[in-house]
Amino acid sequence: MKTVKDKQILVGADFAGCPLKDAVVKHLKIKGWGVMDIGVRSADEKDPEMYHRVGLKVGAKIAEGEFERALLFCGTGMGIHIAASKCPHVHSAVVESVPAALRCVTANNCNVMAMGAFYVTPRTGMAMADAFLEHNLGDGYEHWHNFYEYHKLAYDELEAFDYQEFKKNGFAVTWLEDVELGPEPEDLCY
Repeated sequence: MKTVKDKQILVGADFAGCPLKDAVVKHLKIKGWGVMDIGVRSADEKDPEMYHRVGLKVGAKIAEGEFERALLFCGTGMGIHIAASKCPHVHSAVVESVPAALRCVTANNCNVMAMGAFYVTPRTGMAMADAFLEHNLGDGYEHWHNFYEYHKLAYDELEAFDYQEFKKNGFAVTWLEDVELGPEPEDLCY
């Protein structure tokens, strides 16, 4: 598996997200990242691949364990995110700010982050990519009692979720265990 620790990242974009992807990829390469680019490589590409097809291909590489994390880009970030999320083991978020990028990984353990070129400037996209790639589940919340355990449990239950079993069980969630999140620290900054 190509990992964040080894500075390896997968990216994918449609024609609308391509300019933002290009700016973020240039930034990452300057910082020493190895980048595998799937999908549209130029905003003026003839017959560009549709957003959902790029999202499915990126999601498949995460699902198959080829890459630990990926960045996706389209006009809004939403369509490509939905497509990637169809693949098993993909935990994707659409983000439009640096705090949201940080939180998607530190609290939700997302392995795919999507952004929309219609809403995210190149500099913000670069900062969002840095936040996503330089952090892990629980980072920065060590002083919040059970923060990691609480969010790791949610991640584990989502990973184990089986819709057919959920339906058979009268739409009742099967708990793996229970963890209580401590009170929010007063000095917590977002």
